[in-house]
Amino acid sequence: MSRATEILQHVFGYPAFRGEQAAIVDHVAQGGDALVLMPTGGGKSLCYQIPALMRPGTAIVVSPLIALMRDQVSALQEAGVAAECLNSSLQPDEAASVEQRWMRGELDLLYIAPERLLNPRTLAQLEHTHAQHGIALFAIDEAHCVSQWGHDFRPEYLQLSVLCERFPGVPRIALTATADAQTREEIATRLELGSARRFISSFDRPNIRYRMVEKNGPRQQLLDFIHEHPGEAGIVYCLSRRKVEETAQALCDAGLNALPYHAGLPQEVRNANQLRFLREDGIVMVATIAFGMGIDKPDVRFVAHLDLPRSIEGYYQETGRAGRDGLPAEAWMAWGAQDVVQQRRMLDESEGSEAFKRLANARLDALVGLVEATDCRRIHLLRYFGEHAEPCGNCDNCIDPPQTWDASDAARKALSCVYRTGQRYGAGHLINVLRGERTEKVVERSHDAVTTFGIGADLDDKTWRSVFRQLAARSFLAVDHERFGALTLTESARPLLRGESVFEIRQPVKKGKRLKAGRGRIVPTGAEAELYERLRSWRADTARERNVPAYVIFHDATLLEIASRKPGTLEELGAVSGIGDRKLDAYGPSLLELLTA
Repeated sequence: MSRATEILQHVFGYPAFRGEQAAIVDHVAQGGDALVLMPTGGGKSLCYQIPALMRPGTAIVVSPLIALMRDQVSALQEAGVAAECLNSSLQPDEAASVEQRWMRGELDLLYIAPERLLNPRTLAQLEHTHAQHGIALFAIDEAHCVSQWGHDFRPEYLQLSVLCERFPGVPRIALTATADAQTREEIATRLELGSARRFISSFDRPNIRYRMVEKNGPRQQLLDFIHEHPGEAGIVYCLSRRKVEETAQALCDAGLNALPYHAGLPQEVRNANQLRFLREDGIVMVATIAFGMGIDKPDVRFVAHLDLPRSIEGYYQETGRAGRDGLPAEAWMAWGAQDVVQQRRMLDESEGSEAFKRLANARLDALVGLVEATDCRRIHLLRYFGEHAEPCGNCDNCIDPPQTWDASDAARKALSCVYRTGQRYGAGHLINVLRGERTEKVVERSHDAVTTFGIGADLDDKTWRSVFRQLAARSFLAVDHERFGALTLTESARPLLRGESVFEIRQPVKKGKRLKAGRGRIVPTGAEAELYERLRSWRADTARERNVPAYVIFHDATLLEIASRKPGTLEELGAVSGIGDRKLDAYGPSLLELLTA
């Protein structure tokens, strides 16, 4: 058995490496630099934690969030690893104690915020410990924070190239769960990892089911969705702070345990809400994108979006916070045409460069393509990251294929109406013209005399709105925000107007329609279910005693395996995935007592 496998089994309690983990661990342990792209829940942390235990000296882990550091350090300490963190949450005497242990060479891993690492005093301490005890490696977590194109951009990350300059012999490993080709190159360039070996795992998260619905009373739609997940933890993303607070209150009024989180709340409120979400079961966090990066809670069973995210990367990263434990989870989104219009307006009015706006618009277009898709969602999602996939059988389009209709004729009528009325009006007025409605505005503008007046009377208002929405979403029409949302033709409209291309769209889904298939079995039944609940109760009590989140003691997947296998000896218990030597010693006797009670 290799040293790496021995650590994996005895310290972390896992029987075997997954995917590229073994190759990454071996490469870094031998002193190589690495750029690792691995989906959330894929086991990124082990890729630097195990080499840290194989190499002499202390491993320095650069992490952007205090909550992430705290939880990872707690989990490592539970496994018997000498780990600590240095961040602003520590009292001066606590920080001094950690620094003293570090200077004495007693730590295996030290987690540190980028701004603290770059402090001249900390860099001097690094020089000292490197000379005295050695630095095992530098791990740069959430490496996409270096990208100036992303919404997680952290300016301090740009300065982390100093590690290469001052410690050229120390291996560096940069890790992220999401990065398209452009962001990968930016990470490699800015962190001076151009010659580092790249490990790119599949972006697929097969345990996550993707569902997207058109907005039709979105708050009630959200409530209906959450009621499919009784007592389960989840995250609901909203675009604005006001909507976060209103939605959180509405969920509370409906009897749900919901909390708000956004950058406008006082720091102590954000910290308290985040701590409750991490440590209590069944909390629904309603948040802006300010929440989530580095959240290591493995049993988030759903992520919902009440507004369209800004890009596929953002969507992938946010939905990736569900199902980190590998058990079934769900990503649900309600979206509407106004979401696309609002996003484009925000981009147009932003102070970014023209290059930034072009890229952001292209990313938004890709996301619109995903939500408008009539075939497998996963194929579209993975194609964006340069990965081929077959139909997944675990998204709404695969389980319950949408009905489509050939809207080419309707689209041509709509485009023609935009042209005939001078490309100066929004969808509402154009629909009145197409349907032959002699409103005051139609008559006043003499639009009851244009050739397109009344040619669309066979379609109702809702259908026409769907046609216009999808024409705009697919960039056949542009929205002129300077002229109050007037629709104008784009170059893409020409082939469609000439009858040279087909325009198929999904038929509106009837309200209340449900997916045919369930999410898959998570909770056991019968006596096994009773035992599982007793194990969860024991875990909650133990976590409270130790002042750590429940999942730091054991993940749900470990408890499910215990409930299923019912081990009768310490040896049998030690064979359960997620139980290493230290946890077996600490909790084995209590668990066996519970199992035989």
